[in-house]
Amino acid sequence: MQQAIEKADVLIEALGWIRALRDKTTVIKLGGSVMEDETALAHLLLDVVFMETVGMRPVIVHGGGAAISRAMEAAGLEPHFVQGRRVTDDAALQIVERVLAGEVNDHIANRIEELGGRAMTLNFKSTNVLFGRKLELTDVSGEQVDLGYVGEVTRVDRMVIENLSYAGTVPVIPSMCLGEEDETEKFNVNADTAARAVAEALGAEKLVLLSDVSGVCRDTADPLSRISSLTPEEAEALIGSGAIDGGMIPKVQACLETLERGVAKAHIIDGRLRHSLLLEIYTNEGVGT
Repeated sequence: MQQAIEKADVLIEALGWIRALRDKTTVIKLGGSVMEDETALAHLLLDVVFMETVGMRPVIVHGGGAAISRAMEAAGLEPHFVQGRRVTDDAALQIVERVLAGEVNDHIANRIEELGGRAMTLNFKSTNVLFGRKLELTDVSGEQVDLGYVGEVTRVDRMVIENLSYAGTVPVIPSMCLGEEDETEKFNVNADTAARAVAEALGAEKLVLLSDVSGVCRDTADPLSRISSLTPEEAEALIGSGAIDGGMIPKVQACLETLERGVAKAHIIDGRLRHSLLLEIYTNEGVGT
């Protein structure tokens, strides 16, 4: 009986959040090791189905780096990265499109359908919603770096995404875009930046970045030192003091930039934790930052 009462308490705690977040959009950036673990992916997508069922409007933006690298190696191509972005020539672009905008995109949507939800792929073969331009980067000496067909999103077709969300369908968007000025051009886009662009265009309530860590910790060696909530000012102070360092810095900075552009909250959570999305969104303490 006590276990049953505790289950009811969990539902009551979730009730307040379910009511508060009804009809609100949450953009979920899917990538990393969770994409390589079918069990973890299934639990995560089941969370997405739950979110849609209770009235939220989840939107998935995904990468597929490991699958792309495997396909390139099978084709005898060696992956190269500059400043965390994949150098994408003609041969690599064909593989990125086939794997990311095709196989991975279809797989995610199919898994959502198998779990009882409704999903729609938004890719080059169905309906493209991301448009952009070639990304221009410079190295430490100020010289321009040519990454090939790597782009940045400049426009999002929000009407298509919103119409699907209103109809109870989860949009599944690969991190690729067509050229804004020349739609015959195709570009590979960093999934974090693509998710940010979508969240900002939709005026999302939340942007959730799935990571391989539980969030921001005061001591990186101690997971119990996780900080459940940070203001932008507190985050900047932790970066300045060195408490936030390494690969966590760009994630936190991406969250701060998203907040500056109108998204209400940004979350960093460990996508490998079973039902991490539900625990982060529908409990008072959450499991990330």
